[in-house]
Amino acid sequence: MALLHCGAAFATHLFGEAGPSGVTWLRLTLAALILLAATGRSLVPAVRAASRRDLLATAGLGVVSAGMMLFYAQATSRIELGTATALEFLGPLTVAVVGMRRRRELAWIAAAVTGVLLMTRPWTGTADVAGIAFALAAACCWAGYIVGAQHVGSRLEVRHGLALTLAVGSLCTAPFGAPAVIADPRPGLLLAGLGVALLMPLVPFLLEMSALQRMSRTAYGTVAGMEPAVSLLAGLVIAAQVPAPVQVAGIALVVVAGVGAARADRARVPEPVPEPEPEPVTV
Repeated sequence: MALLHCGAAFATHLFGEAGPSGVTWLRLTLAALILLAATGRSLVPAVRAASRRDLLATAGLGVVSAGMMLFYAQATSRIELGTATALEFLGPLTVAVVGMRRRRELAWIAAAVTGVLLMTRPWTGTADVAGIAFALAAACCWAGYIVGAQHVGSRLEVRHGLALTLAVGSLCTAPFGAPAVIADPRPGLLLAGLGVALLMPLVPFLLEMSALQRMSRTAYGTVAGMEPAVSLLAGLVIAAQVPAPVQVAGIALVVVAGVGAARADRARVPEPVPEPEPEPVTV
């Protein structure tokens, strides 16, 4: 999360050179090229061994990943990083709460929505409607990413699935971002784009998938609930985005909602029943 949101904060400094879409395409493309080069020899056999359904699921994951990053970049070019991340976090939070199928868990959604209202402060008349809309679109894509990643992660090796996902994401964002970069491919922009690509999405996605293989869903969800706060801190330190006190309170509500939903999700999962010991066989 630290690398992810530091990368997002640094990316905002490049928007003036290539625009949010151009920066998004650049970092997706560079990350895809690095991973494709690293997995080249083993990737081809893995693709041949995969079923058509798995490949289509991977392509779909690439599409929603591209949408998630593209919409989020457009949002962060208009509103603060912490606010954009909190709005985007409504996607996975909704997926988690809907999966519980208990009405009382809707309180976590209510807490998150209240927090979002405190951050966007619509009553002041200064809310950026386009920025909020882009962040909510990113939230929808993030919800789709969770569903797709579960399928792809269980069928393909992490590095292979991520390499294909990033390659599809690069192709999807090319019409929106490639022209701005290709028109003026300055070495400084390409070098900065490489650094941002390592921070987001390459290294964080690899670390995230590795963490998911070692942590329980509850533990991961609890830690992920802190994401809006990490984003707020990255925006404060790197992008000099100073939030108002009411916005900090809103972030706190979203964090509480995310952590609370993750802990409640643990309560609904029954403990595994140990199998009975086999009776000894006598001859």
